[in-house]
Amino acid sequence: MNAISDLPPCSVLLLAGGRGQRMGGRDKGLVEWRGEPLIAHAQRLVRPWTDDLIISCNRNPERYLAYADRLVHDDQSDFPGPYAGIRAGLAAAVHPWLLVLPCDAPLLDSGLIEGLRITAQAHRDKPVMVRQGEQWEPLLCIIPLAQSGAFERDWNEGQRSPRYTLSRLGAVAFQCDAGDPRLANFNTPDLLT
Repeated sequence: MNAISDLPPCSVLLLAGGRGQRMGGRDKGLVEWRGEPLIAHAQRLVRPWTDDLIISCNRNPERYLAYADRLVHDDQSDFPGPYAGIRAGLAAAVHPWLLVLPCDAPLLDSGLIEGLRITAQAHRDKPVMVRQGEQWEPLLCIIPLAQSGAFERDWNEGQRSPRYTLSRLGAVAFQCDAGDPRLANFNTPDLLT
């Protein structure tokens, strides 16, 4: 058996629902890098890990559907941020864990995904969050679906920081080196060249 099949199944959420402000308002997941939209790179990485691939998008659903099993969108129309996408993903997920990744990190690799999942299996009741050096990366995480209620409570109390809720739930670090190139975030046009 390979490592993928040795781990329990997880749902995967790709976050592509933002305004794209740093991209000049362009839909970031559909911006091309190396001849393909960023969402295609993310989809190809995670597809072997799940039969429940969810994309959070607030624009262009007809284009995103080609890359997902299901789409979700924010329940507010003013682009309230990634926390809203995570809430929607938690509500839609069918497996015990939800792996959350941004659409604009095309250098992520299967070693990182496997490491997150192995760490989650060892700490079943806690979320796992990437930590790059001393910097936490809340949009690279795995959340037990059993913690969905905590996200809803924090949201209803006005919380909009995924890191806050993940930390409050005792998130376990999946440690990466500072400057790990896999974690490069391609969120401005100049980074795509």
